[in-house]
Amino acid sequence: MGTGHPLISVVIPVYGCETCLEELSKRITETMKQIPAHFEIIFVNDASPDNAWQTIVQLAANDDRIKGIDLARNFGQHHAITAGLDYTAGDWIVVMDCDLQDKPEEIKTLYDKTQEGFEVVFGNRAVRQDNWFKRKTSQMFYRVYDYFTGRTSDHTIANFSISSKKVIDGFRRMREQNRFFPLFIQWMGYKTDTVKIEHCARMEGKSSYNIKKLVSLATDAIISQSNKPLRLSIQFGFLIALASFLYGLYLFIRYFFLAQPVQGWTSVMVSIYFIGGLVFFNFGVLGLYLGKVFNEAKARPLYLIRETTKDLKERR
Repeated sequence: MGTGHPLISVVIPVYGCETCLEELSKRITETMKQIPAHFEIIFVNDASPDNAWQTIVQLAANDDRIKGIDLARNFGQHHAITAGLDYTAGDWIVVMDCDLQDKPEEIKTLYDKTQEGFEVVFGNRAVRQDNWFKRKTSQMFYRVYDYFTGRTSDHTIANFSISSKKVIDGFRRMREQNRFFPLFIQWMGYKTDTVKIEHCARMEGKSSYNIKKLVSLATDAIISQSNKPLRLSIQFGFLIALASFLYGLYLFIRYFFLAQPVQGWTSVMVSIYFIGGLVFFNFGVLGLYLGKVFNEAKARPLYLIRETTKDLKERR
C-alpha cells in the first residue's frame, strides 16, 4: 500500500442478486479511483438461492482486492454484515446492499463528508425508489421503535454508510443475537452526520423482507433496545386493578347502603375473560424477553462460515 491513501473496506451482504455483482464491483473500482484510495470488497454470501458464491469466487480470482465469505446457512442480513465487518482491515468501512439501489458512486460522497471530521456518515435516501408498501412499513417501524425507545430516528437512512475503524471496532464488541446495524451504530454515539444520496430502483428480484420478517425484525429491535413494553404492561395492569377496585367499591355501596341488588352475570363473565386475556398478553410480553435472554445465555456464534476466499483465511 502506498502512503497517504486510506484503505477502504466495502462490506456487501449478498442474497438473490447474483447478476448485479460484476457491475457492482466495476463501479466500486471506478469510484475508488476518484477518492483516491486503496480498497477491498468483501462479499458475504448469506446462503443466496442463486449461484452468487460461484460468481464471488470468480470475481475474487480475477481481482485480489475482491474477497468472499460463504456463510453455512442463511443467518439474516445483519448477521451477514457482522461477518463481513469482523474480517475488514480498512481505515474506513462502507456497508451497502448488493442490489445496486445503493449507488457505488455515492461512496465518494460519503467519504468526502468524513473529511469534515465525522466518524460516521449515513446516506439519506430523500427520494426512495421502493414501492409504497415498503416505504410505509419502514416509516411505521421507526415510529414504533422511537416510541418504545424514546429516540428520534430517520426512516430515510438504512445500511448504506461509512464508518471509521474505531467505530467498527466498537461495533465488533457488540455480540447480541438481535442485530440491526444502523441502530447499533447510532447508539454508540460517535460524531455522525448524513448526506443526501440518490436511491435507485431495484435492478433484480424483490426484497426478501415480507410481513412476517418485518414484524420479527421490529420485535427484535424493540426488545433488544428497550424494556418499555414491560413498564407499559405494569402500568396497564395497575390501571385495570384500580378500575376493578373502584367498581367493586361502587357495587358494595349499592348493595349495603342503597339496598340495590347487583345483577348482570354477563358483564361479570365478560370482565373475567377480558382480565384473562390481559394476563396472557402480559405473560406473552414477559415470555418474549425471557426467550431473548435464553438465546443470549446460550452464547451461540452469530454466524458460521462454510468457506472464505484464500485472502481471508488467515486474517482472523
